[in-house]
Amino acid sequence: MRYLFAALAGVVMWAHDAPANVTVQMQMRAEGGVMRVLARIPLEAVRDVDFPAIAGGYMDLEALRPRLAGLAQIWVADKVMLFVDGAAAPRGQVARTQIAMESDRSFATFDAAAAHLRKPLPANEEKLFWKQVFFDVELSIPVAHADGAFTLRPDFADLGEKVQTVVHYDGDTFLVPGEQGAFPLRPNWGQAAWLFVKMGFAHILDGKDHLLFVFCLVIPVRKWRPLVTVVTAFTVAHSVTLAASALGMAPEGLWFPPLVETGIAASIVLLALGNILGWAGHGSWMLAFVFGLVHGFGFSFALRESLQFAGGHLTAALLAFNLGVELGQLAALAVMAPLLALAFRRVEERLGVIVLSALAGHTGWHWVWERSEVLGRYSLPAPEWSLLLVLKGVLAGMALWAVWWWGRMRL
Repeated sequence: MRYLFAALAGVVMWAHDAPANVTVQMQMRAEGGVMRVLARIPLEAVRDVDFPAIAGGYMDLEALRPRLAGLAQIWVADKVMLFVDGAAAPRGQVARTQIAMESDRSFATFDAAAAHLRKPLPANEEKLFWKQVFFDVELSIPVAHADGAFTLRPDFADLGEKVQTVVHYDGDTFLVPGEQGAFPLRPNWGQAAWLFVKMGFAHILDGKDHLLFVFCLVIPVRKWRPLVTVVTAFTVAHSVTLAASALGMAPEGLWFPPLVETGIAASIVLLALGNILGWAGHGSWMLAFVFGLVHGFGFSFALRESLQFAGGHLTAALLAFNLGVELGQLAALAVMAPLLALAFRRVEERLGVIVLSALAGHTGWHWVWERSEVLGRYSLPAPEWSLLLVLKGVLAGMALWAVWWWGRMRL
């Protein structure tokens, strides 16, 4: 048996795949001419590294000690980007490193985390396993003054398949998804507005279902005036429910997002069917308004998660996000409308409307099927008053559209 232990004493823990879920914790404090950043990541997120081990596969912390500063620079310091008054600050320098057990709760506050980082590194006798410890790092970033306008970009997305960063700064807490870009830690009005304009613009261009719905809206419309009317109706409707949801007037149940996503997919199918059967055309503005109420809730899900970056400028953030969505829509229309006009010069218009609408409806139907399966996992409660209000608005809009269409058919 002792020969087996002797053999295991030289074991090396080889590089491994990225973990599925990673949470990075950060505590930040500006002091004089330095921004102190305390960061904690799971050690298993540090890859492409051969960790030395002792008998039993436990970490050889004595052998690892001289390598910690270099690992901290690569896996933490180089991923924390700070901007001061719009200018990039120097890269953070590693001041201290530490290994902590999973049970350690020192990162609940800045002072506790700083005190923990000053402690000696654990000894090999504690027998720590590499998948059950944290890697703690203290960075020092030179700044001109402690009350500057700080913007942070924590670029930890490659630490795992799904990464979130919890940032604590000056009494505020941010839950940052891995793909989040730079954001101001204490934004002024202009910073908040610009940030949310960019978010809204990116959201609409990333939303395949929203873009497909807009595409269905413009398929049967050839003239600019009706096109502007349709887009305006969609904009007004989704602005109403977007604002209502952001102000807490939407249901909070876990069932609500999949219900809305299913409704968005269904709106594509119904609008495509309307194009095929000739229900839409110049009356598309009414359908755009009715279904825009549903799409507004879809926009709000992205906005809710981002309002933490607005600081004290919630109204500005809401208006700016909506403006970004509209700018994204206009950018999409600037591409869609000319391409459709060009296509219908080569293909008979009615045939083109039917074919394109059928393709869009087919895609929407698949989304309805997929999303309804997700929705089916939840038991729906009795409708809340806010949901009933939206449903009444949708039904009223559909009734208005039906009266208009019936009157048109009588002429």
